[in-house]
Amino acid sequence: AKCSVHVAIAAWPWGAYLGPEAIENGIRVKTSSFTRHHVNVTMCRAKSVGTYMNSILANQEAHQDGYDEALLLDVDGFVAEGSGENIFIVRNGKLYEPELTSALEGITRDAVITLAREAGLEVIAKRITRDEVYGADEAFFTGTAAEVTPIRELDNRTIGAGRRGPITEKLQTMFFDCVSGRAENHRDWNTPVAA
Repeated sequence: AKCSVHVAIAAWPWGAYLGPEAIENGIRVKTSSFTRHHVNVTMCRAKSVGTYMNSILANQEAHQDGYDEALLLDVDGFVAEGSGENIFIVRNGKLYEPELTSALEGITRDAVITLAREAGLEVIAKRITRDEVYGADEAFFTGTAAEVTPIRELDNRTIGAGRRGPITEKLQTMFFDCVSGRAENHRDWNTPVAA
């Protein structure tokens, strides 16, 4: 049988995913009662529809409780990711991210790791506890929609100074310069589209 491919592309202005002030002031996050899938349950590193159900439930739970976003733990109680974002913490000038066992290997995550290393930051992947996020100097989410969004609170506990930290701000600036075409490096990250 012949199969034809049909494609529809839509484009529209998209404001800040987590609110216009989130990029500068940071967001409030709640650890969800929903757990990120185990690697034996589904292909956690695939962006598939089925893996989004607990993300939707976690996000709804966070909003109902007055938070901006949710943080999901893995089945062993370690930090996995946000409902639609990867998470990083900064501690003593080093950047930490959870191992990708139960998290999506995000494109924005990869870009931020590249930029962090270019800025001379050490990037360490390890199992991260919720307590380590509470005690971090800085924390932020990365994602296509979230971009680089600071986390100012987790579970009503202030992270660092309770606002965007200097490393987060530096990575935001580098990221926004690259994706907007202002930076000379990483022009291959952009595809010009005629309006």
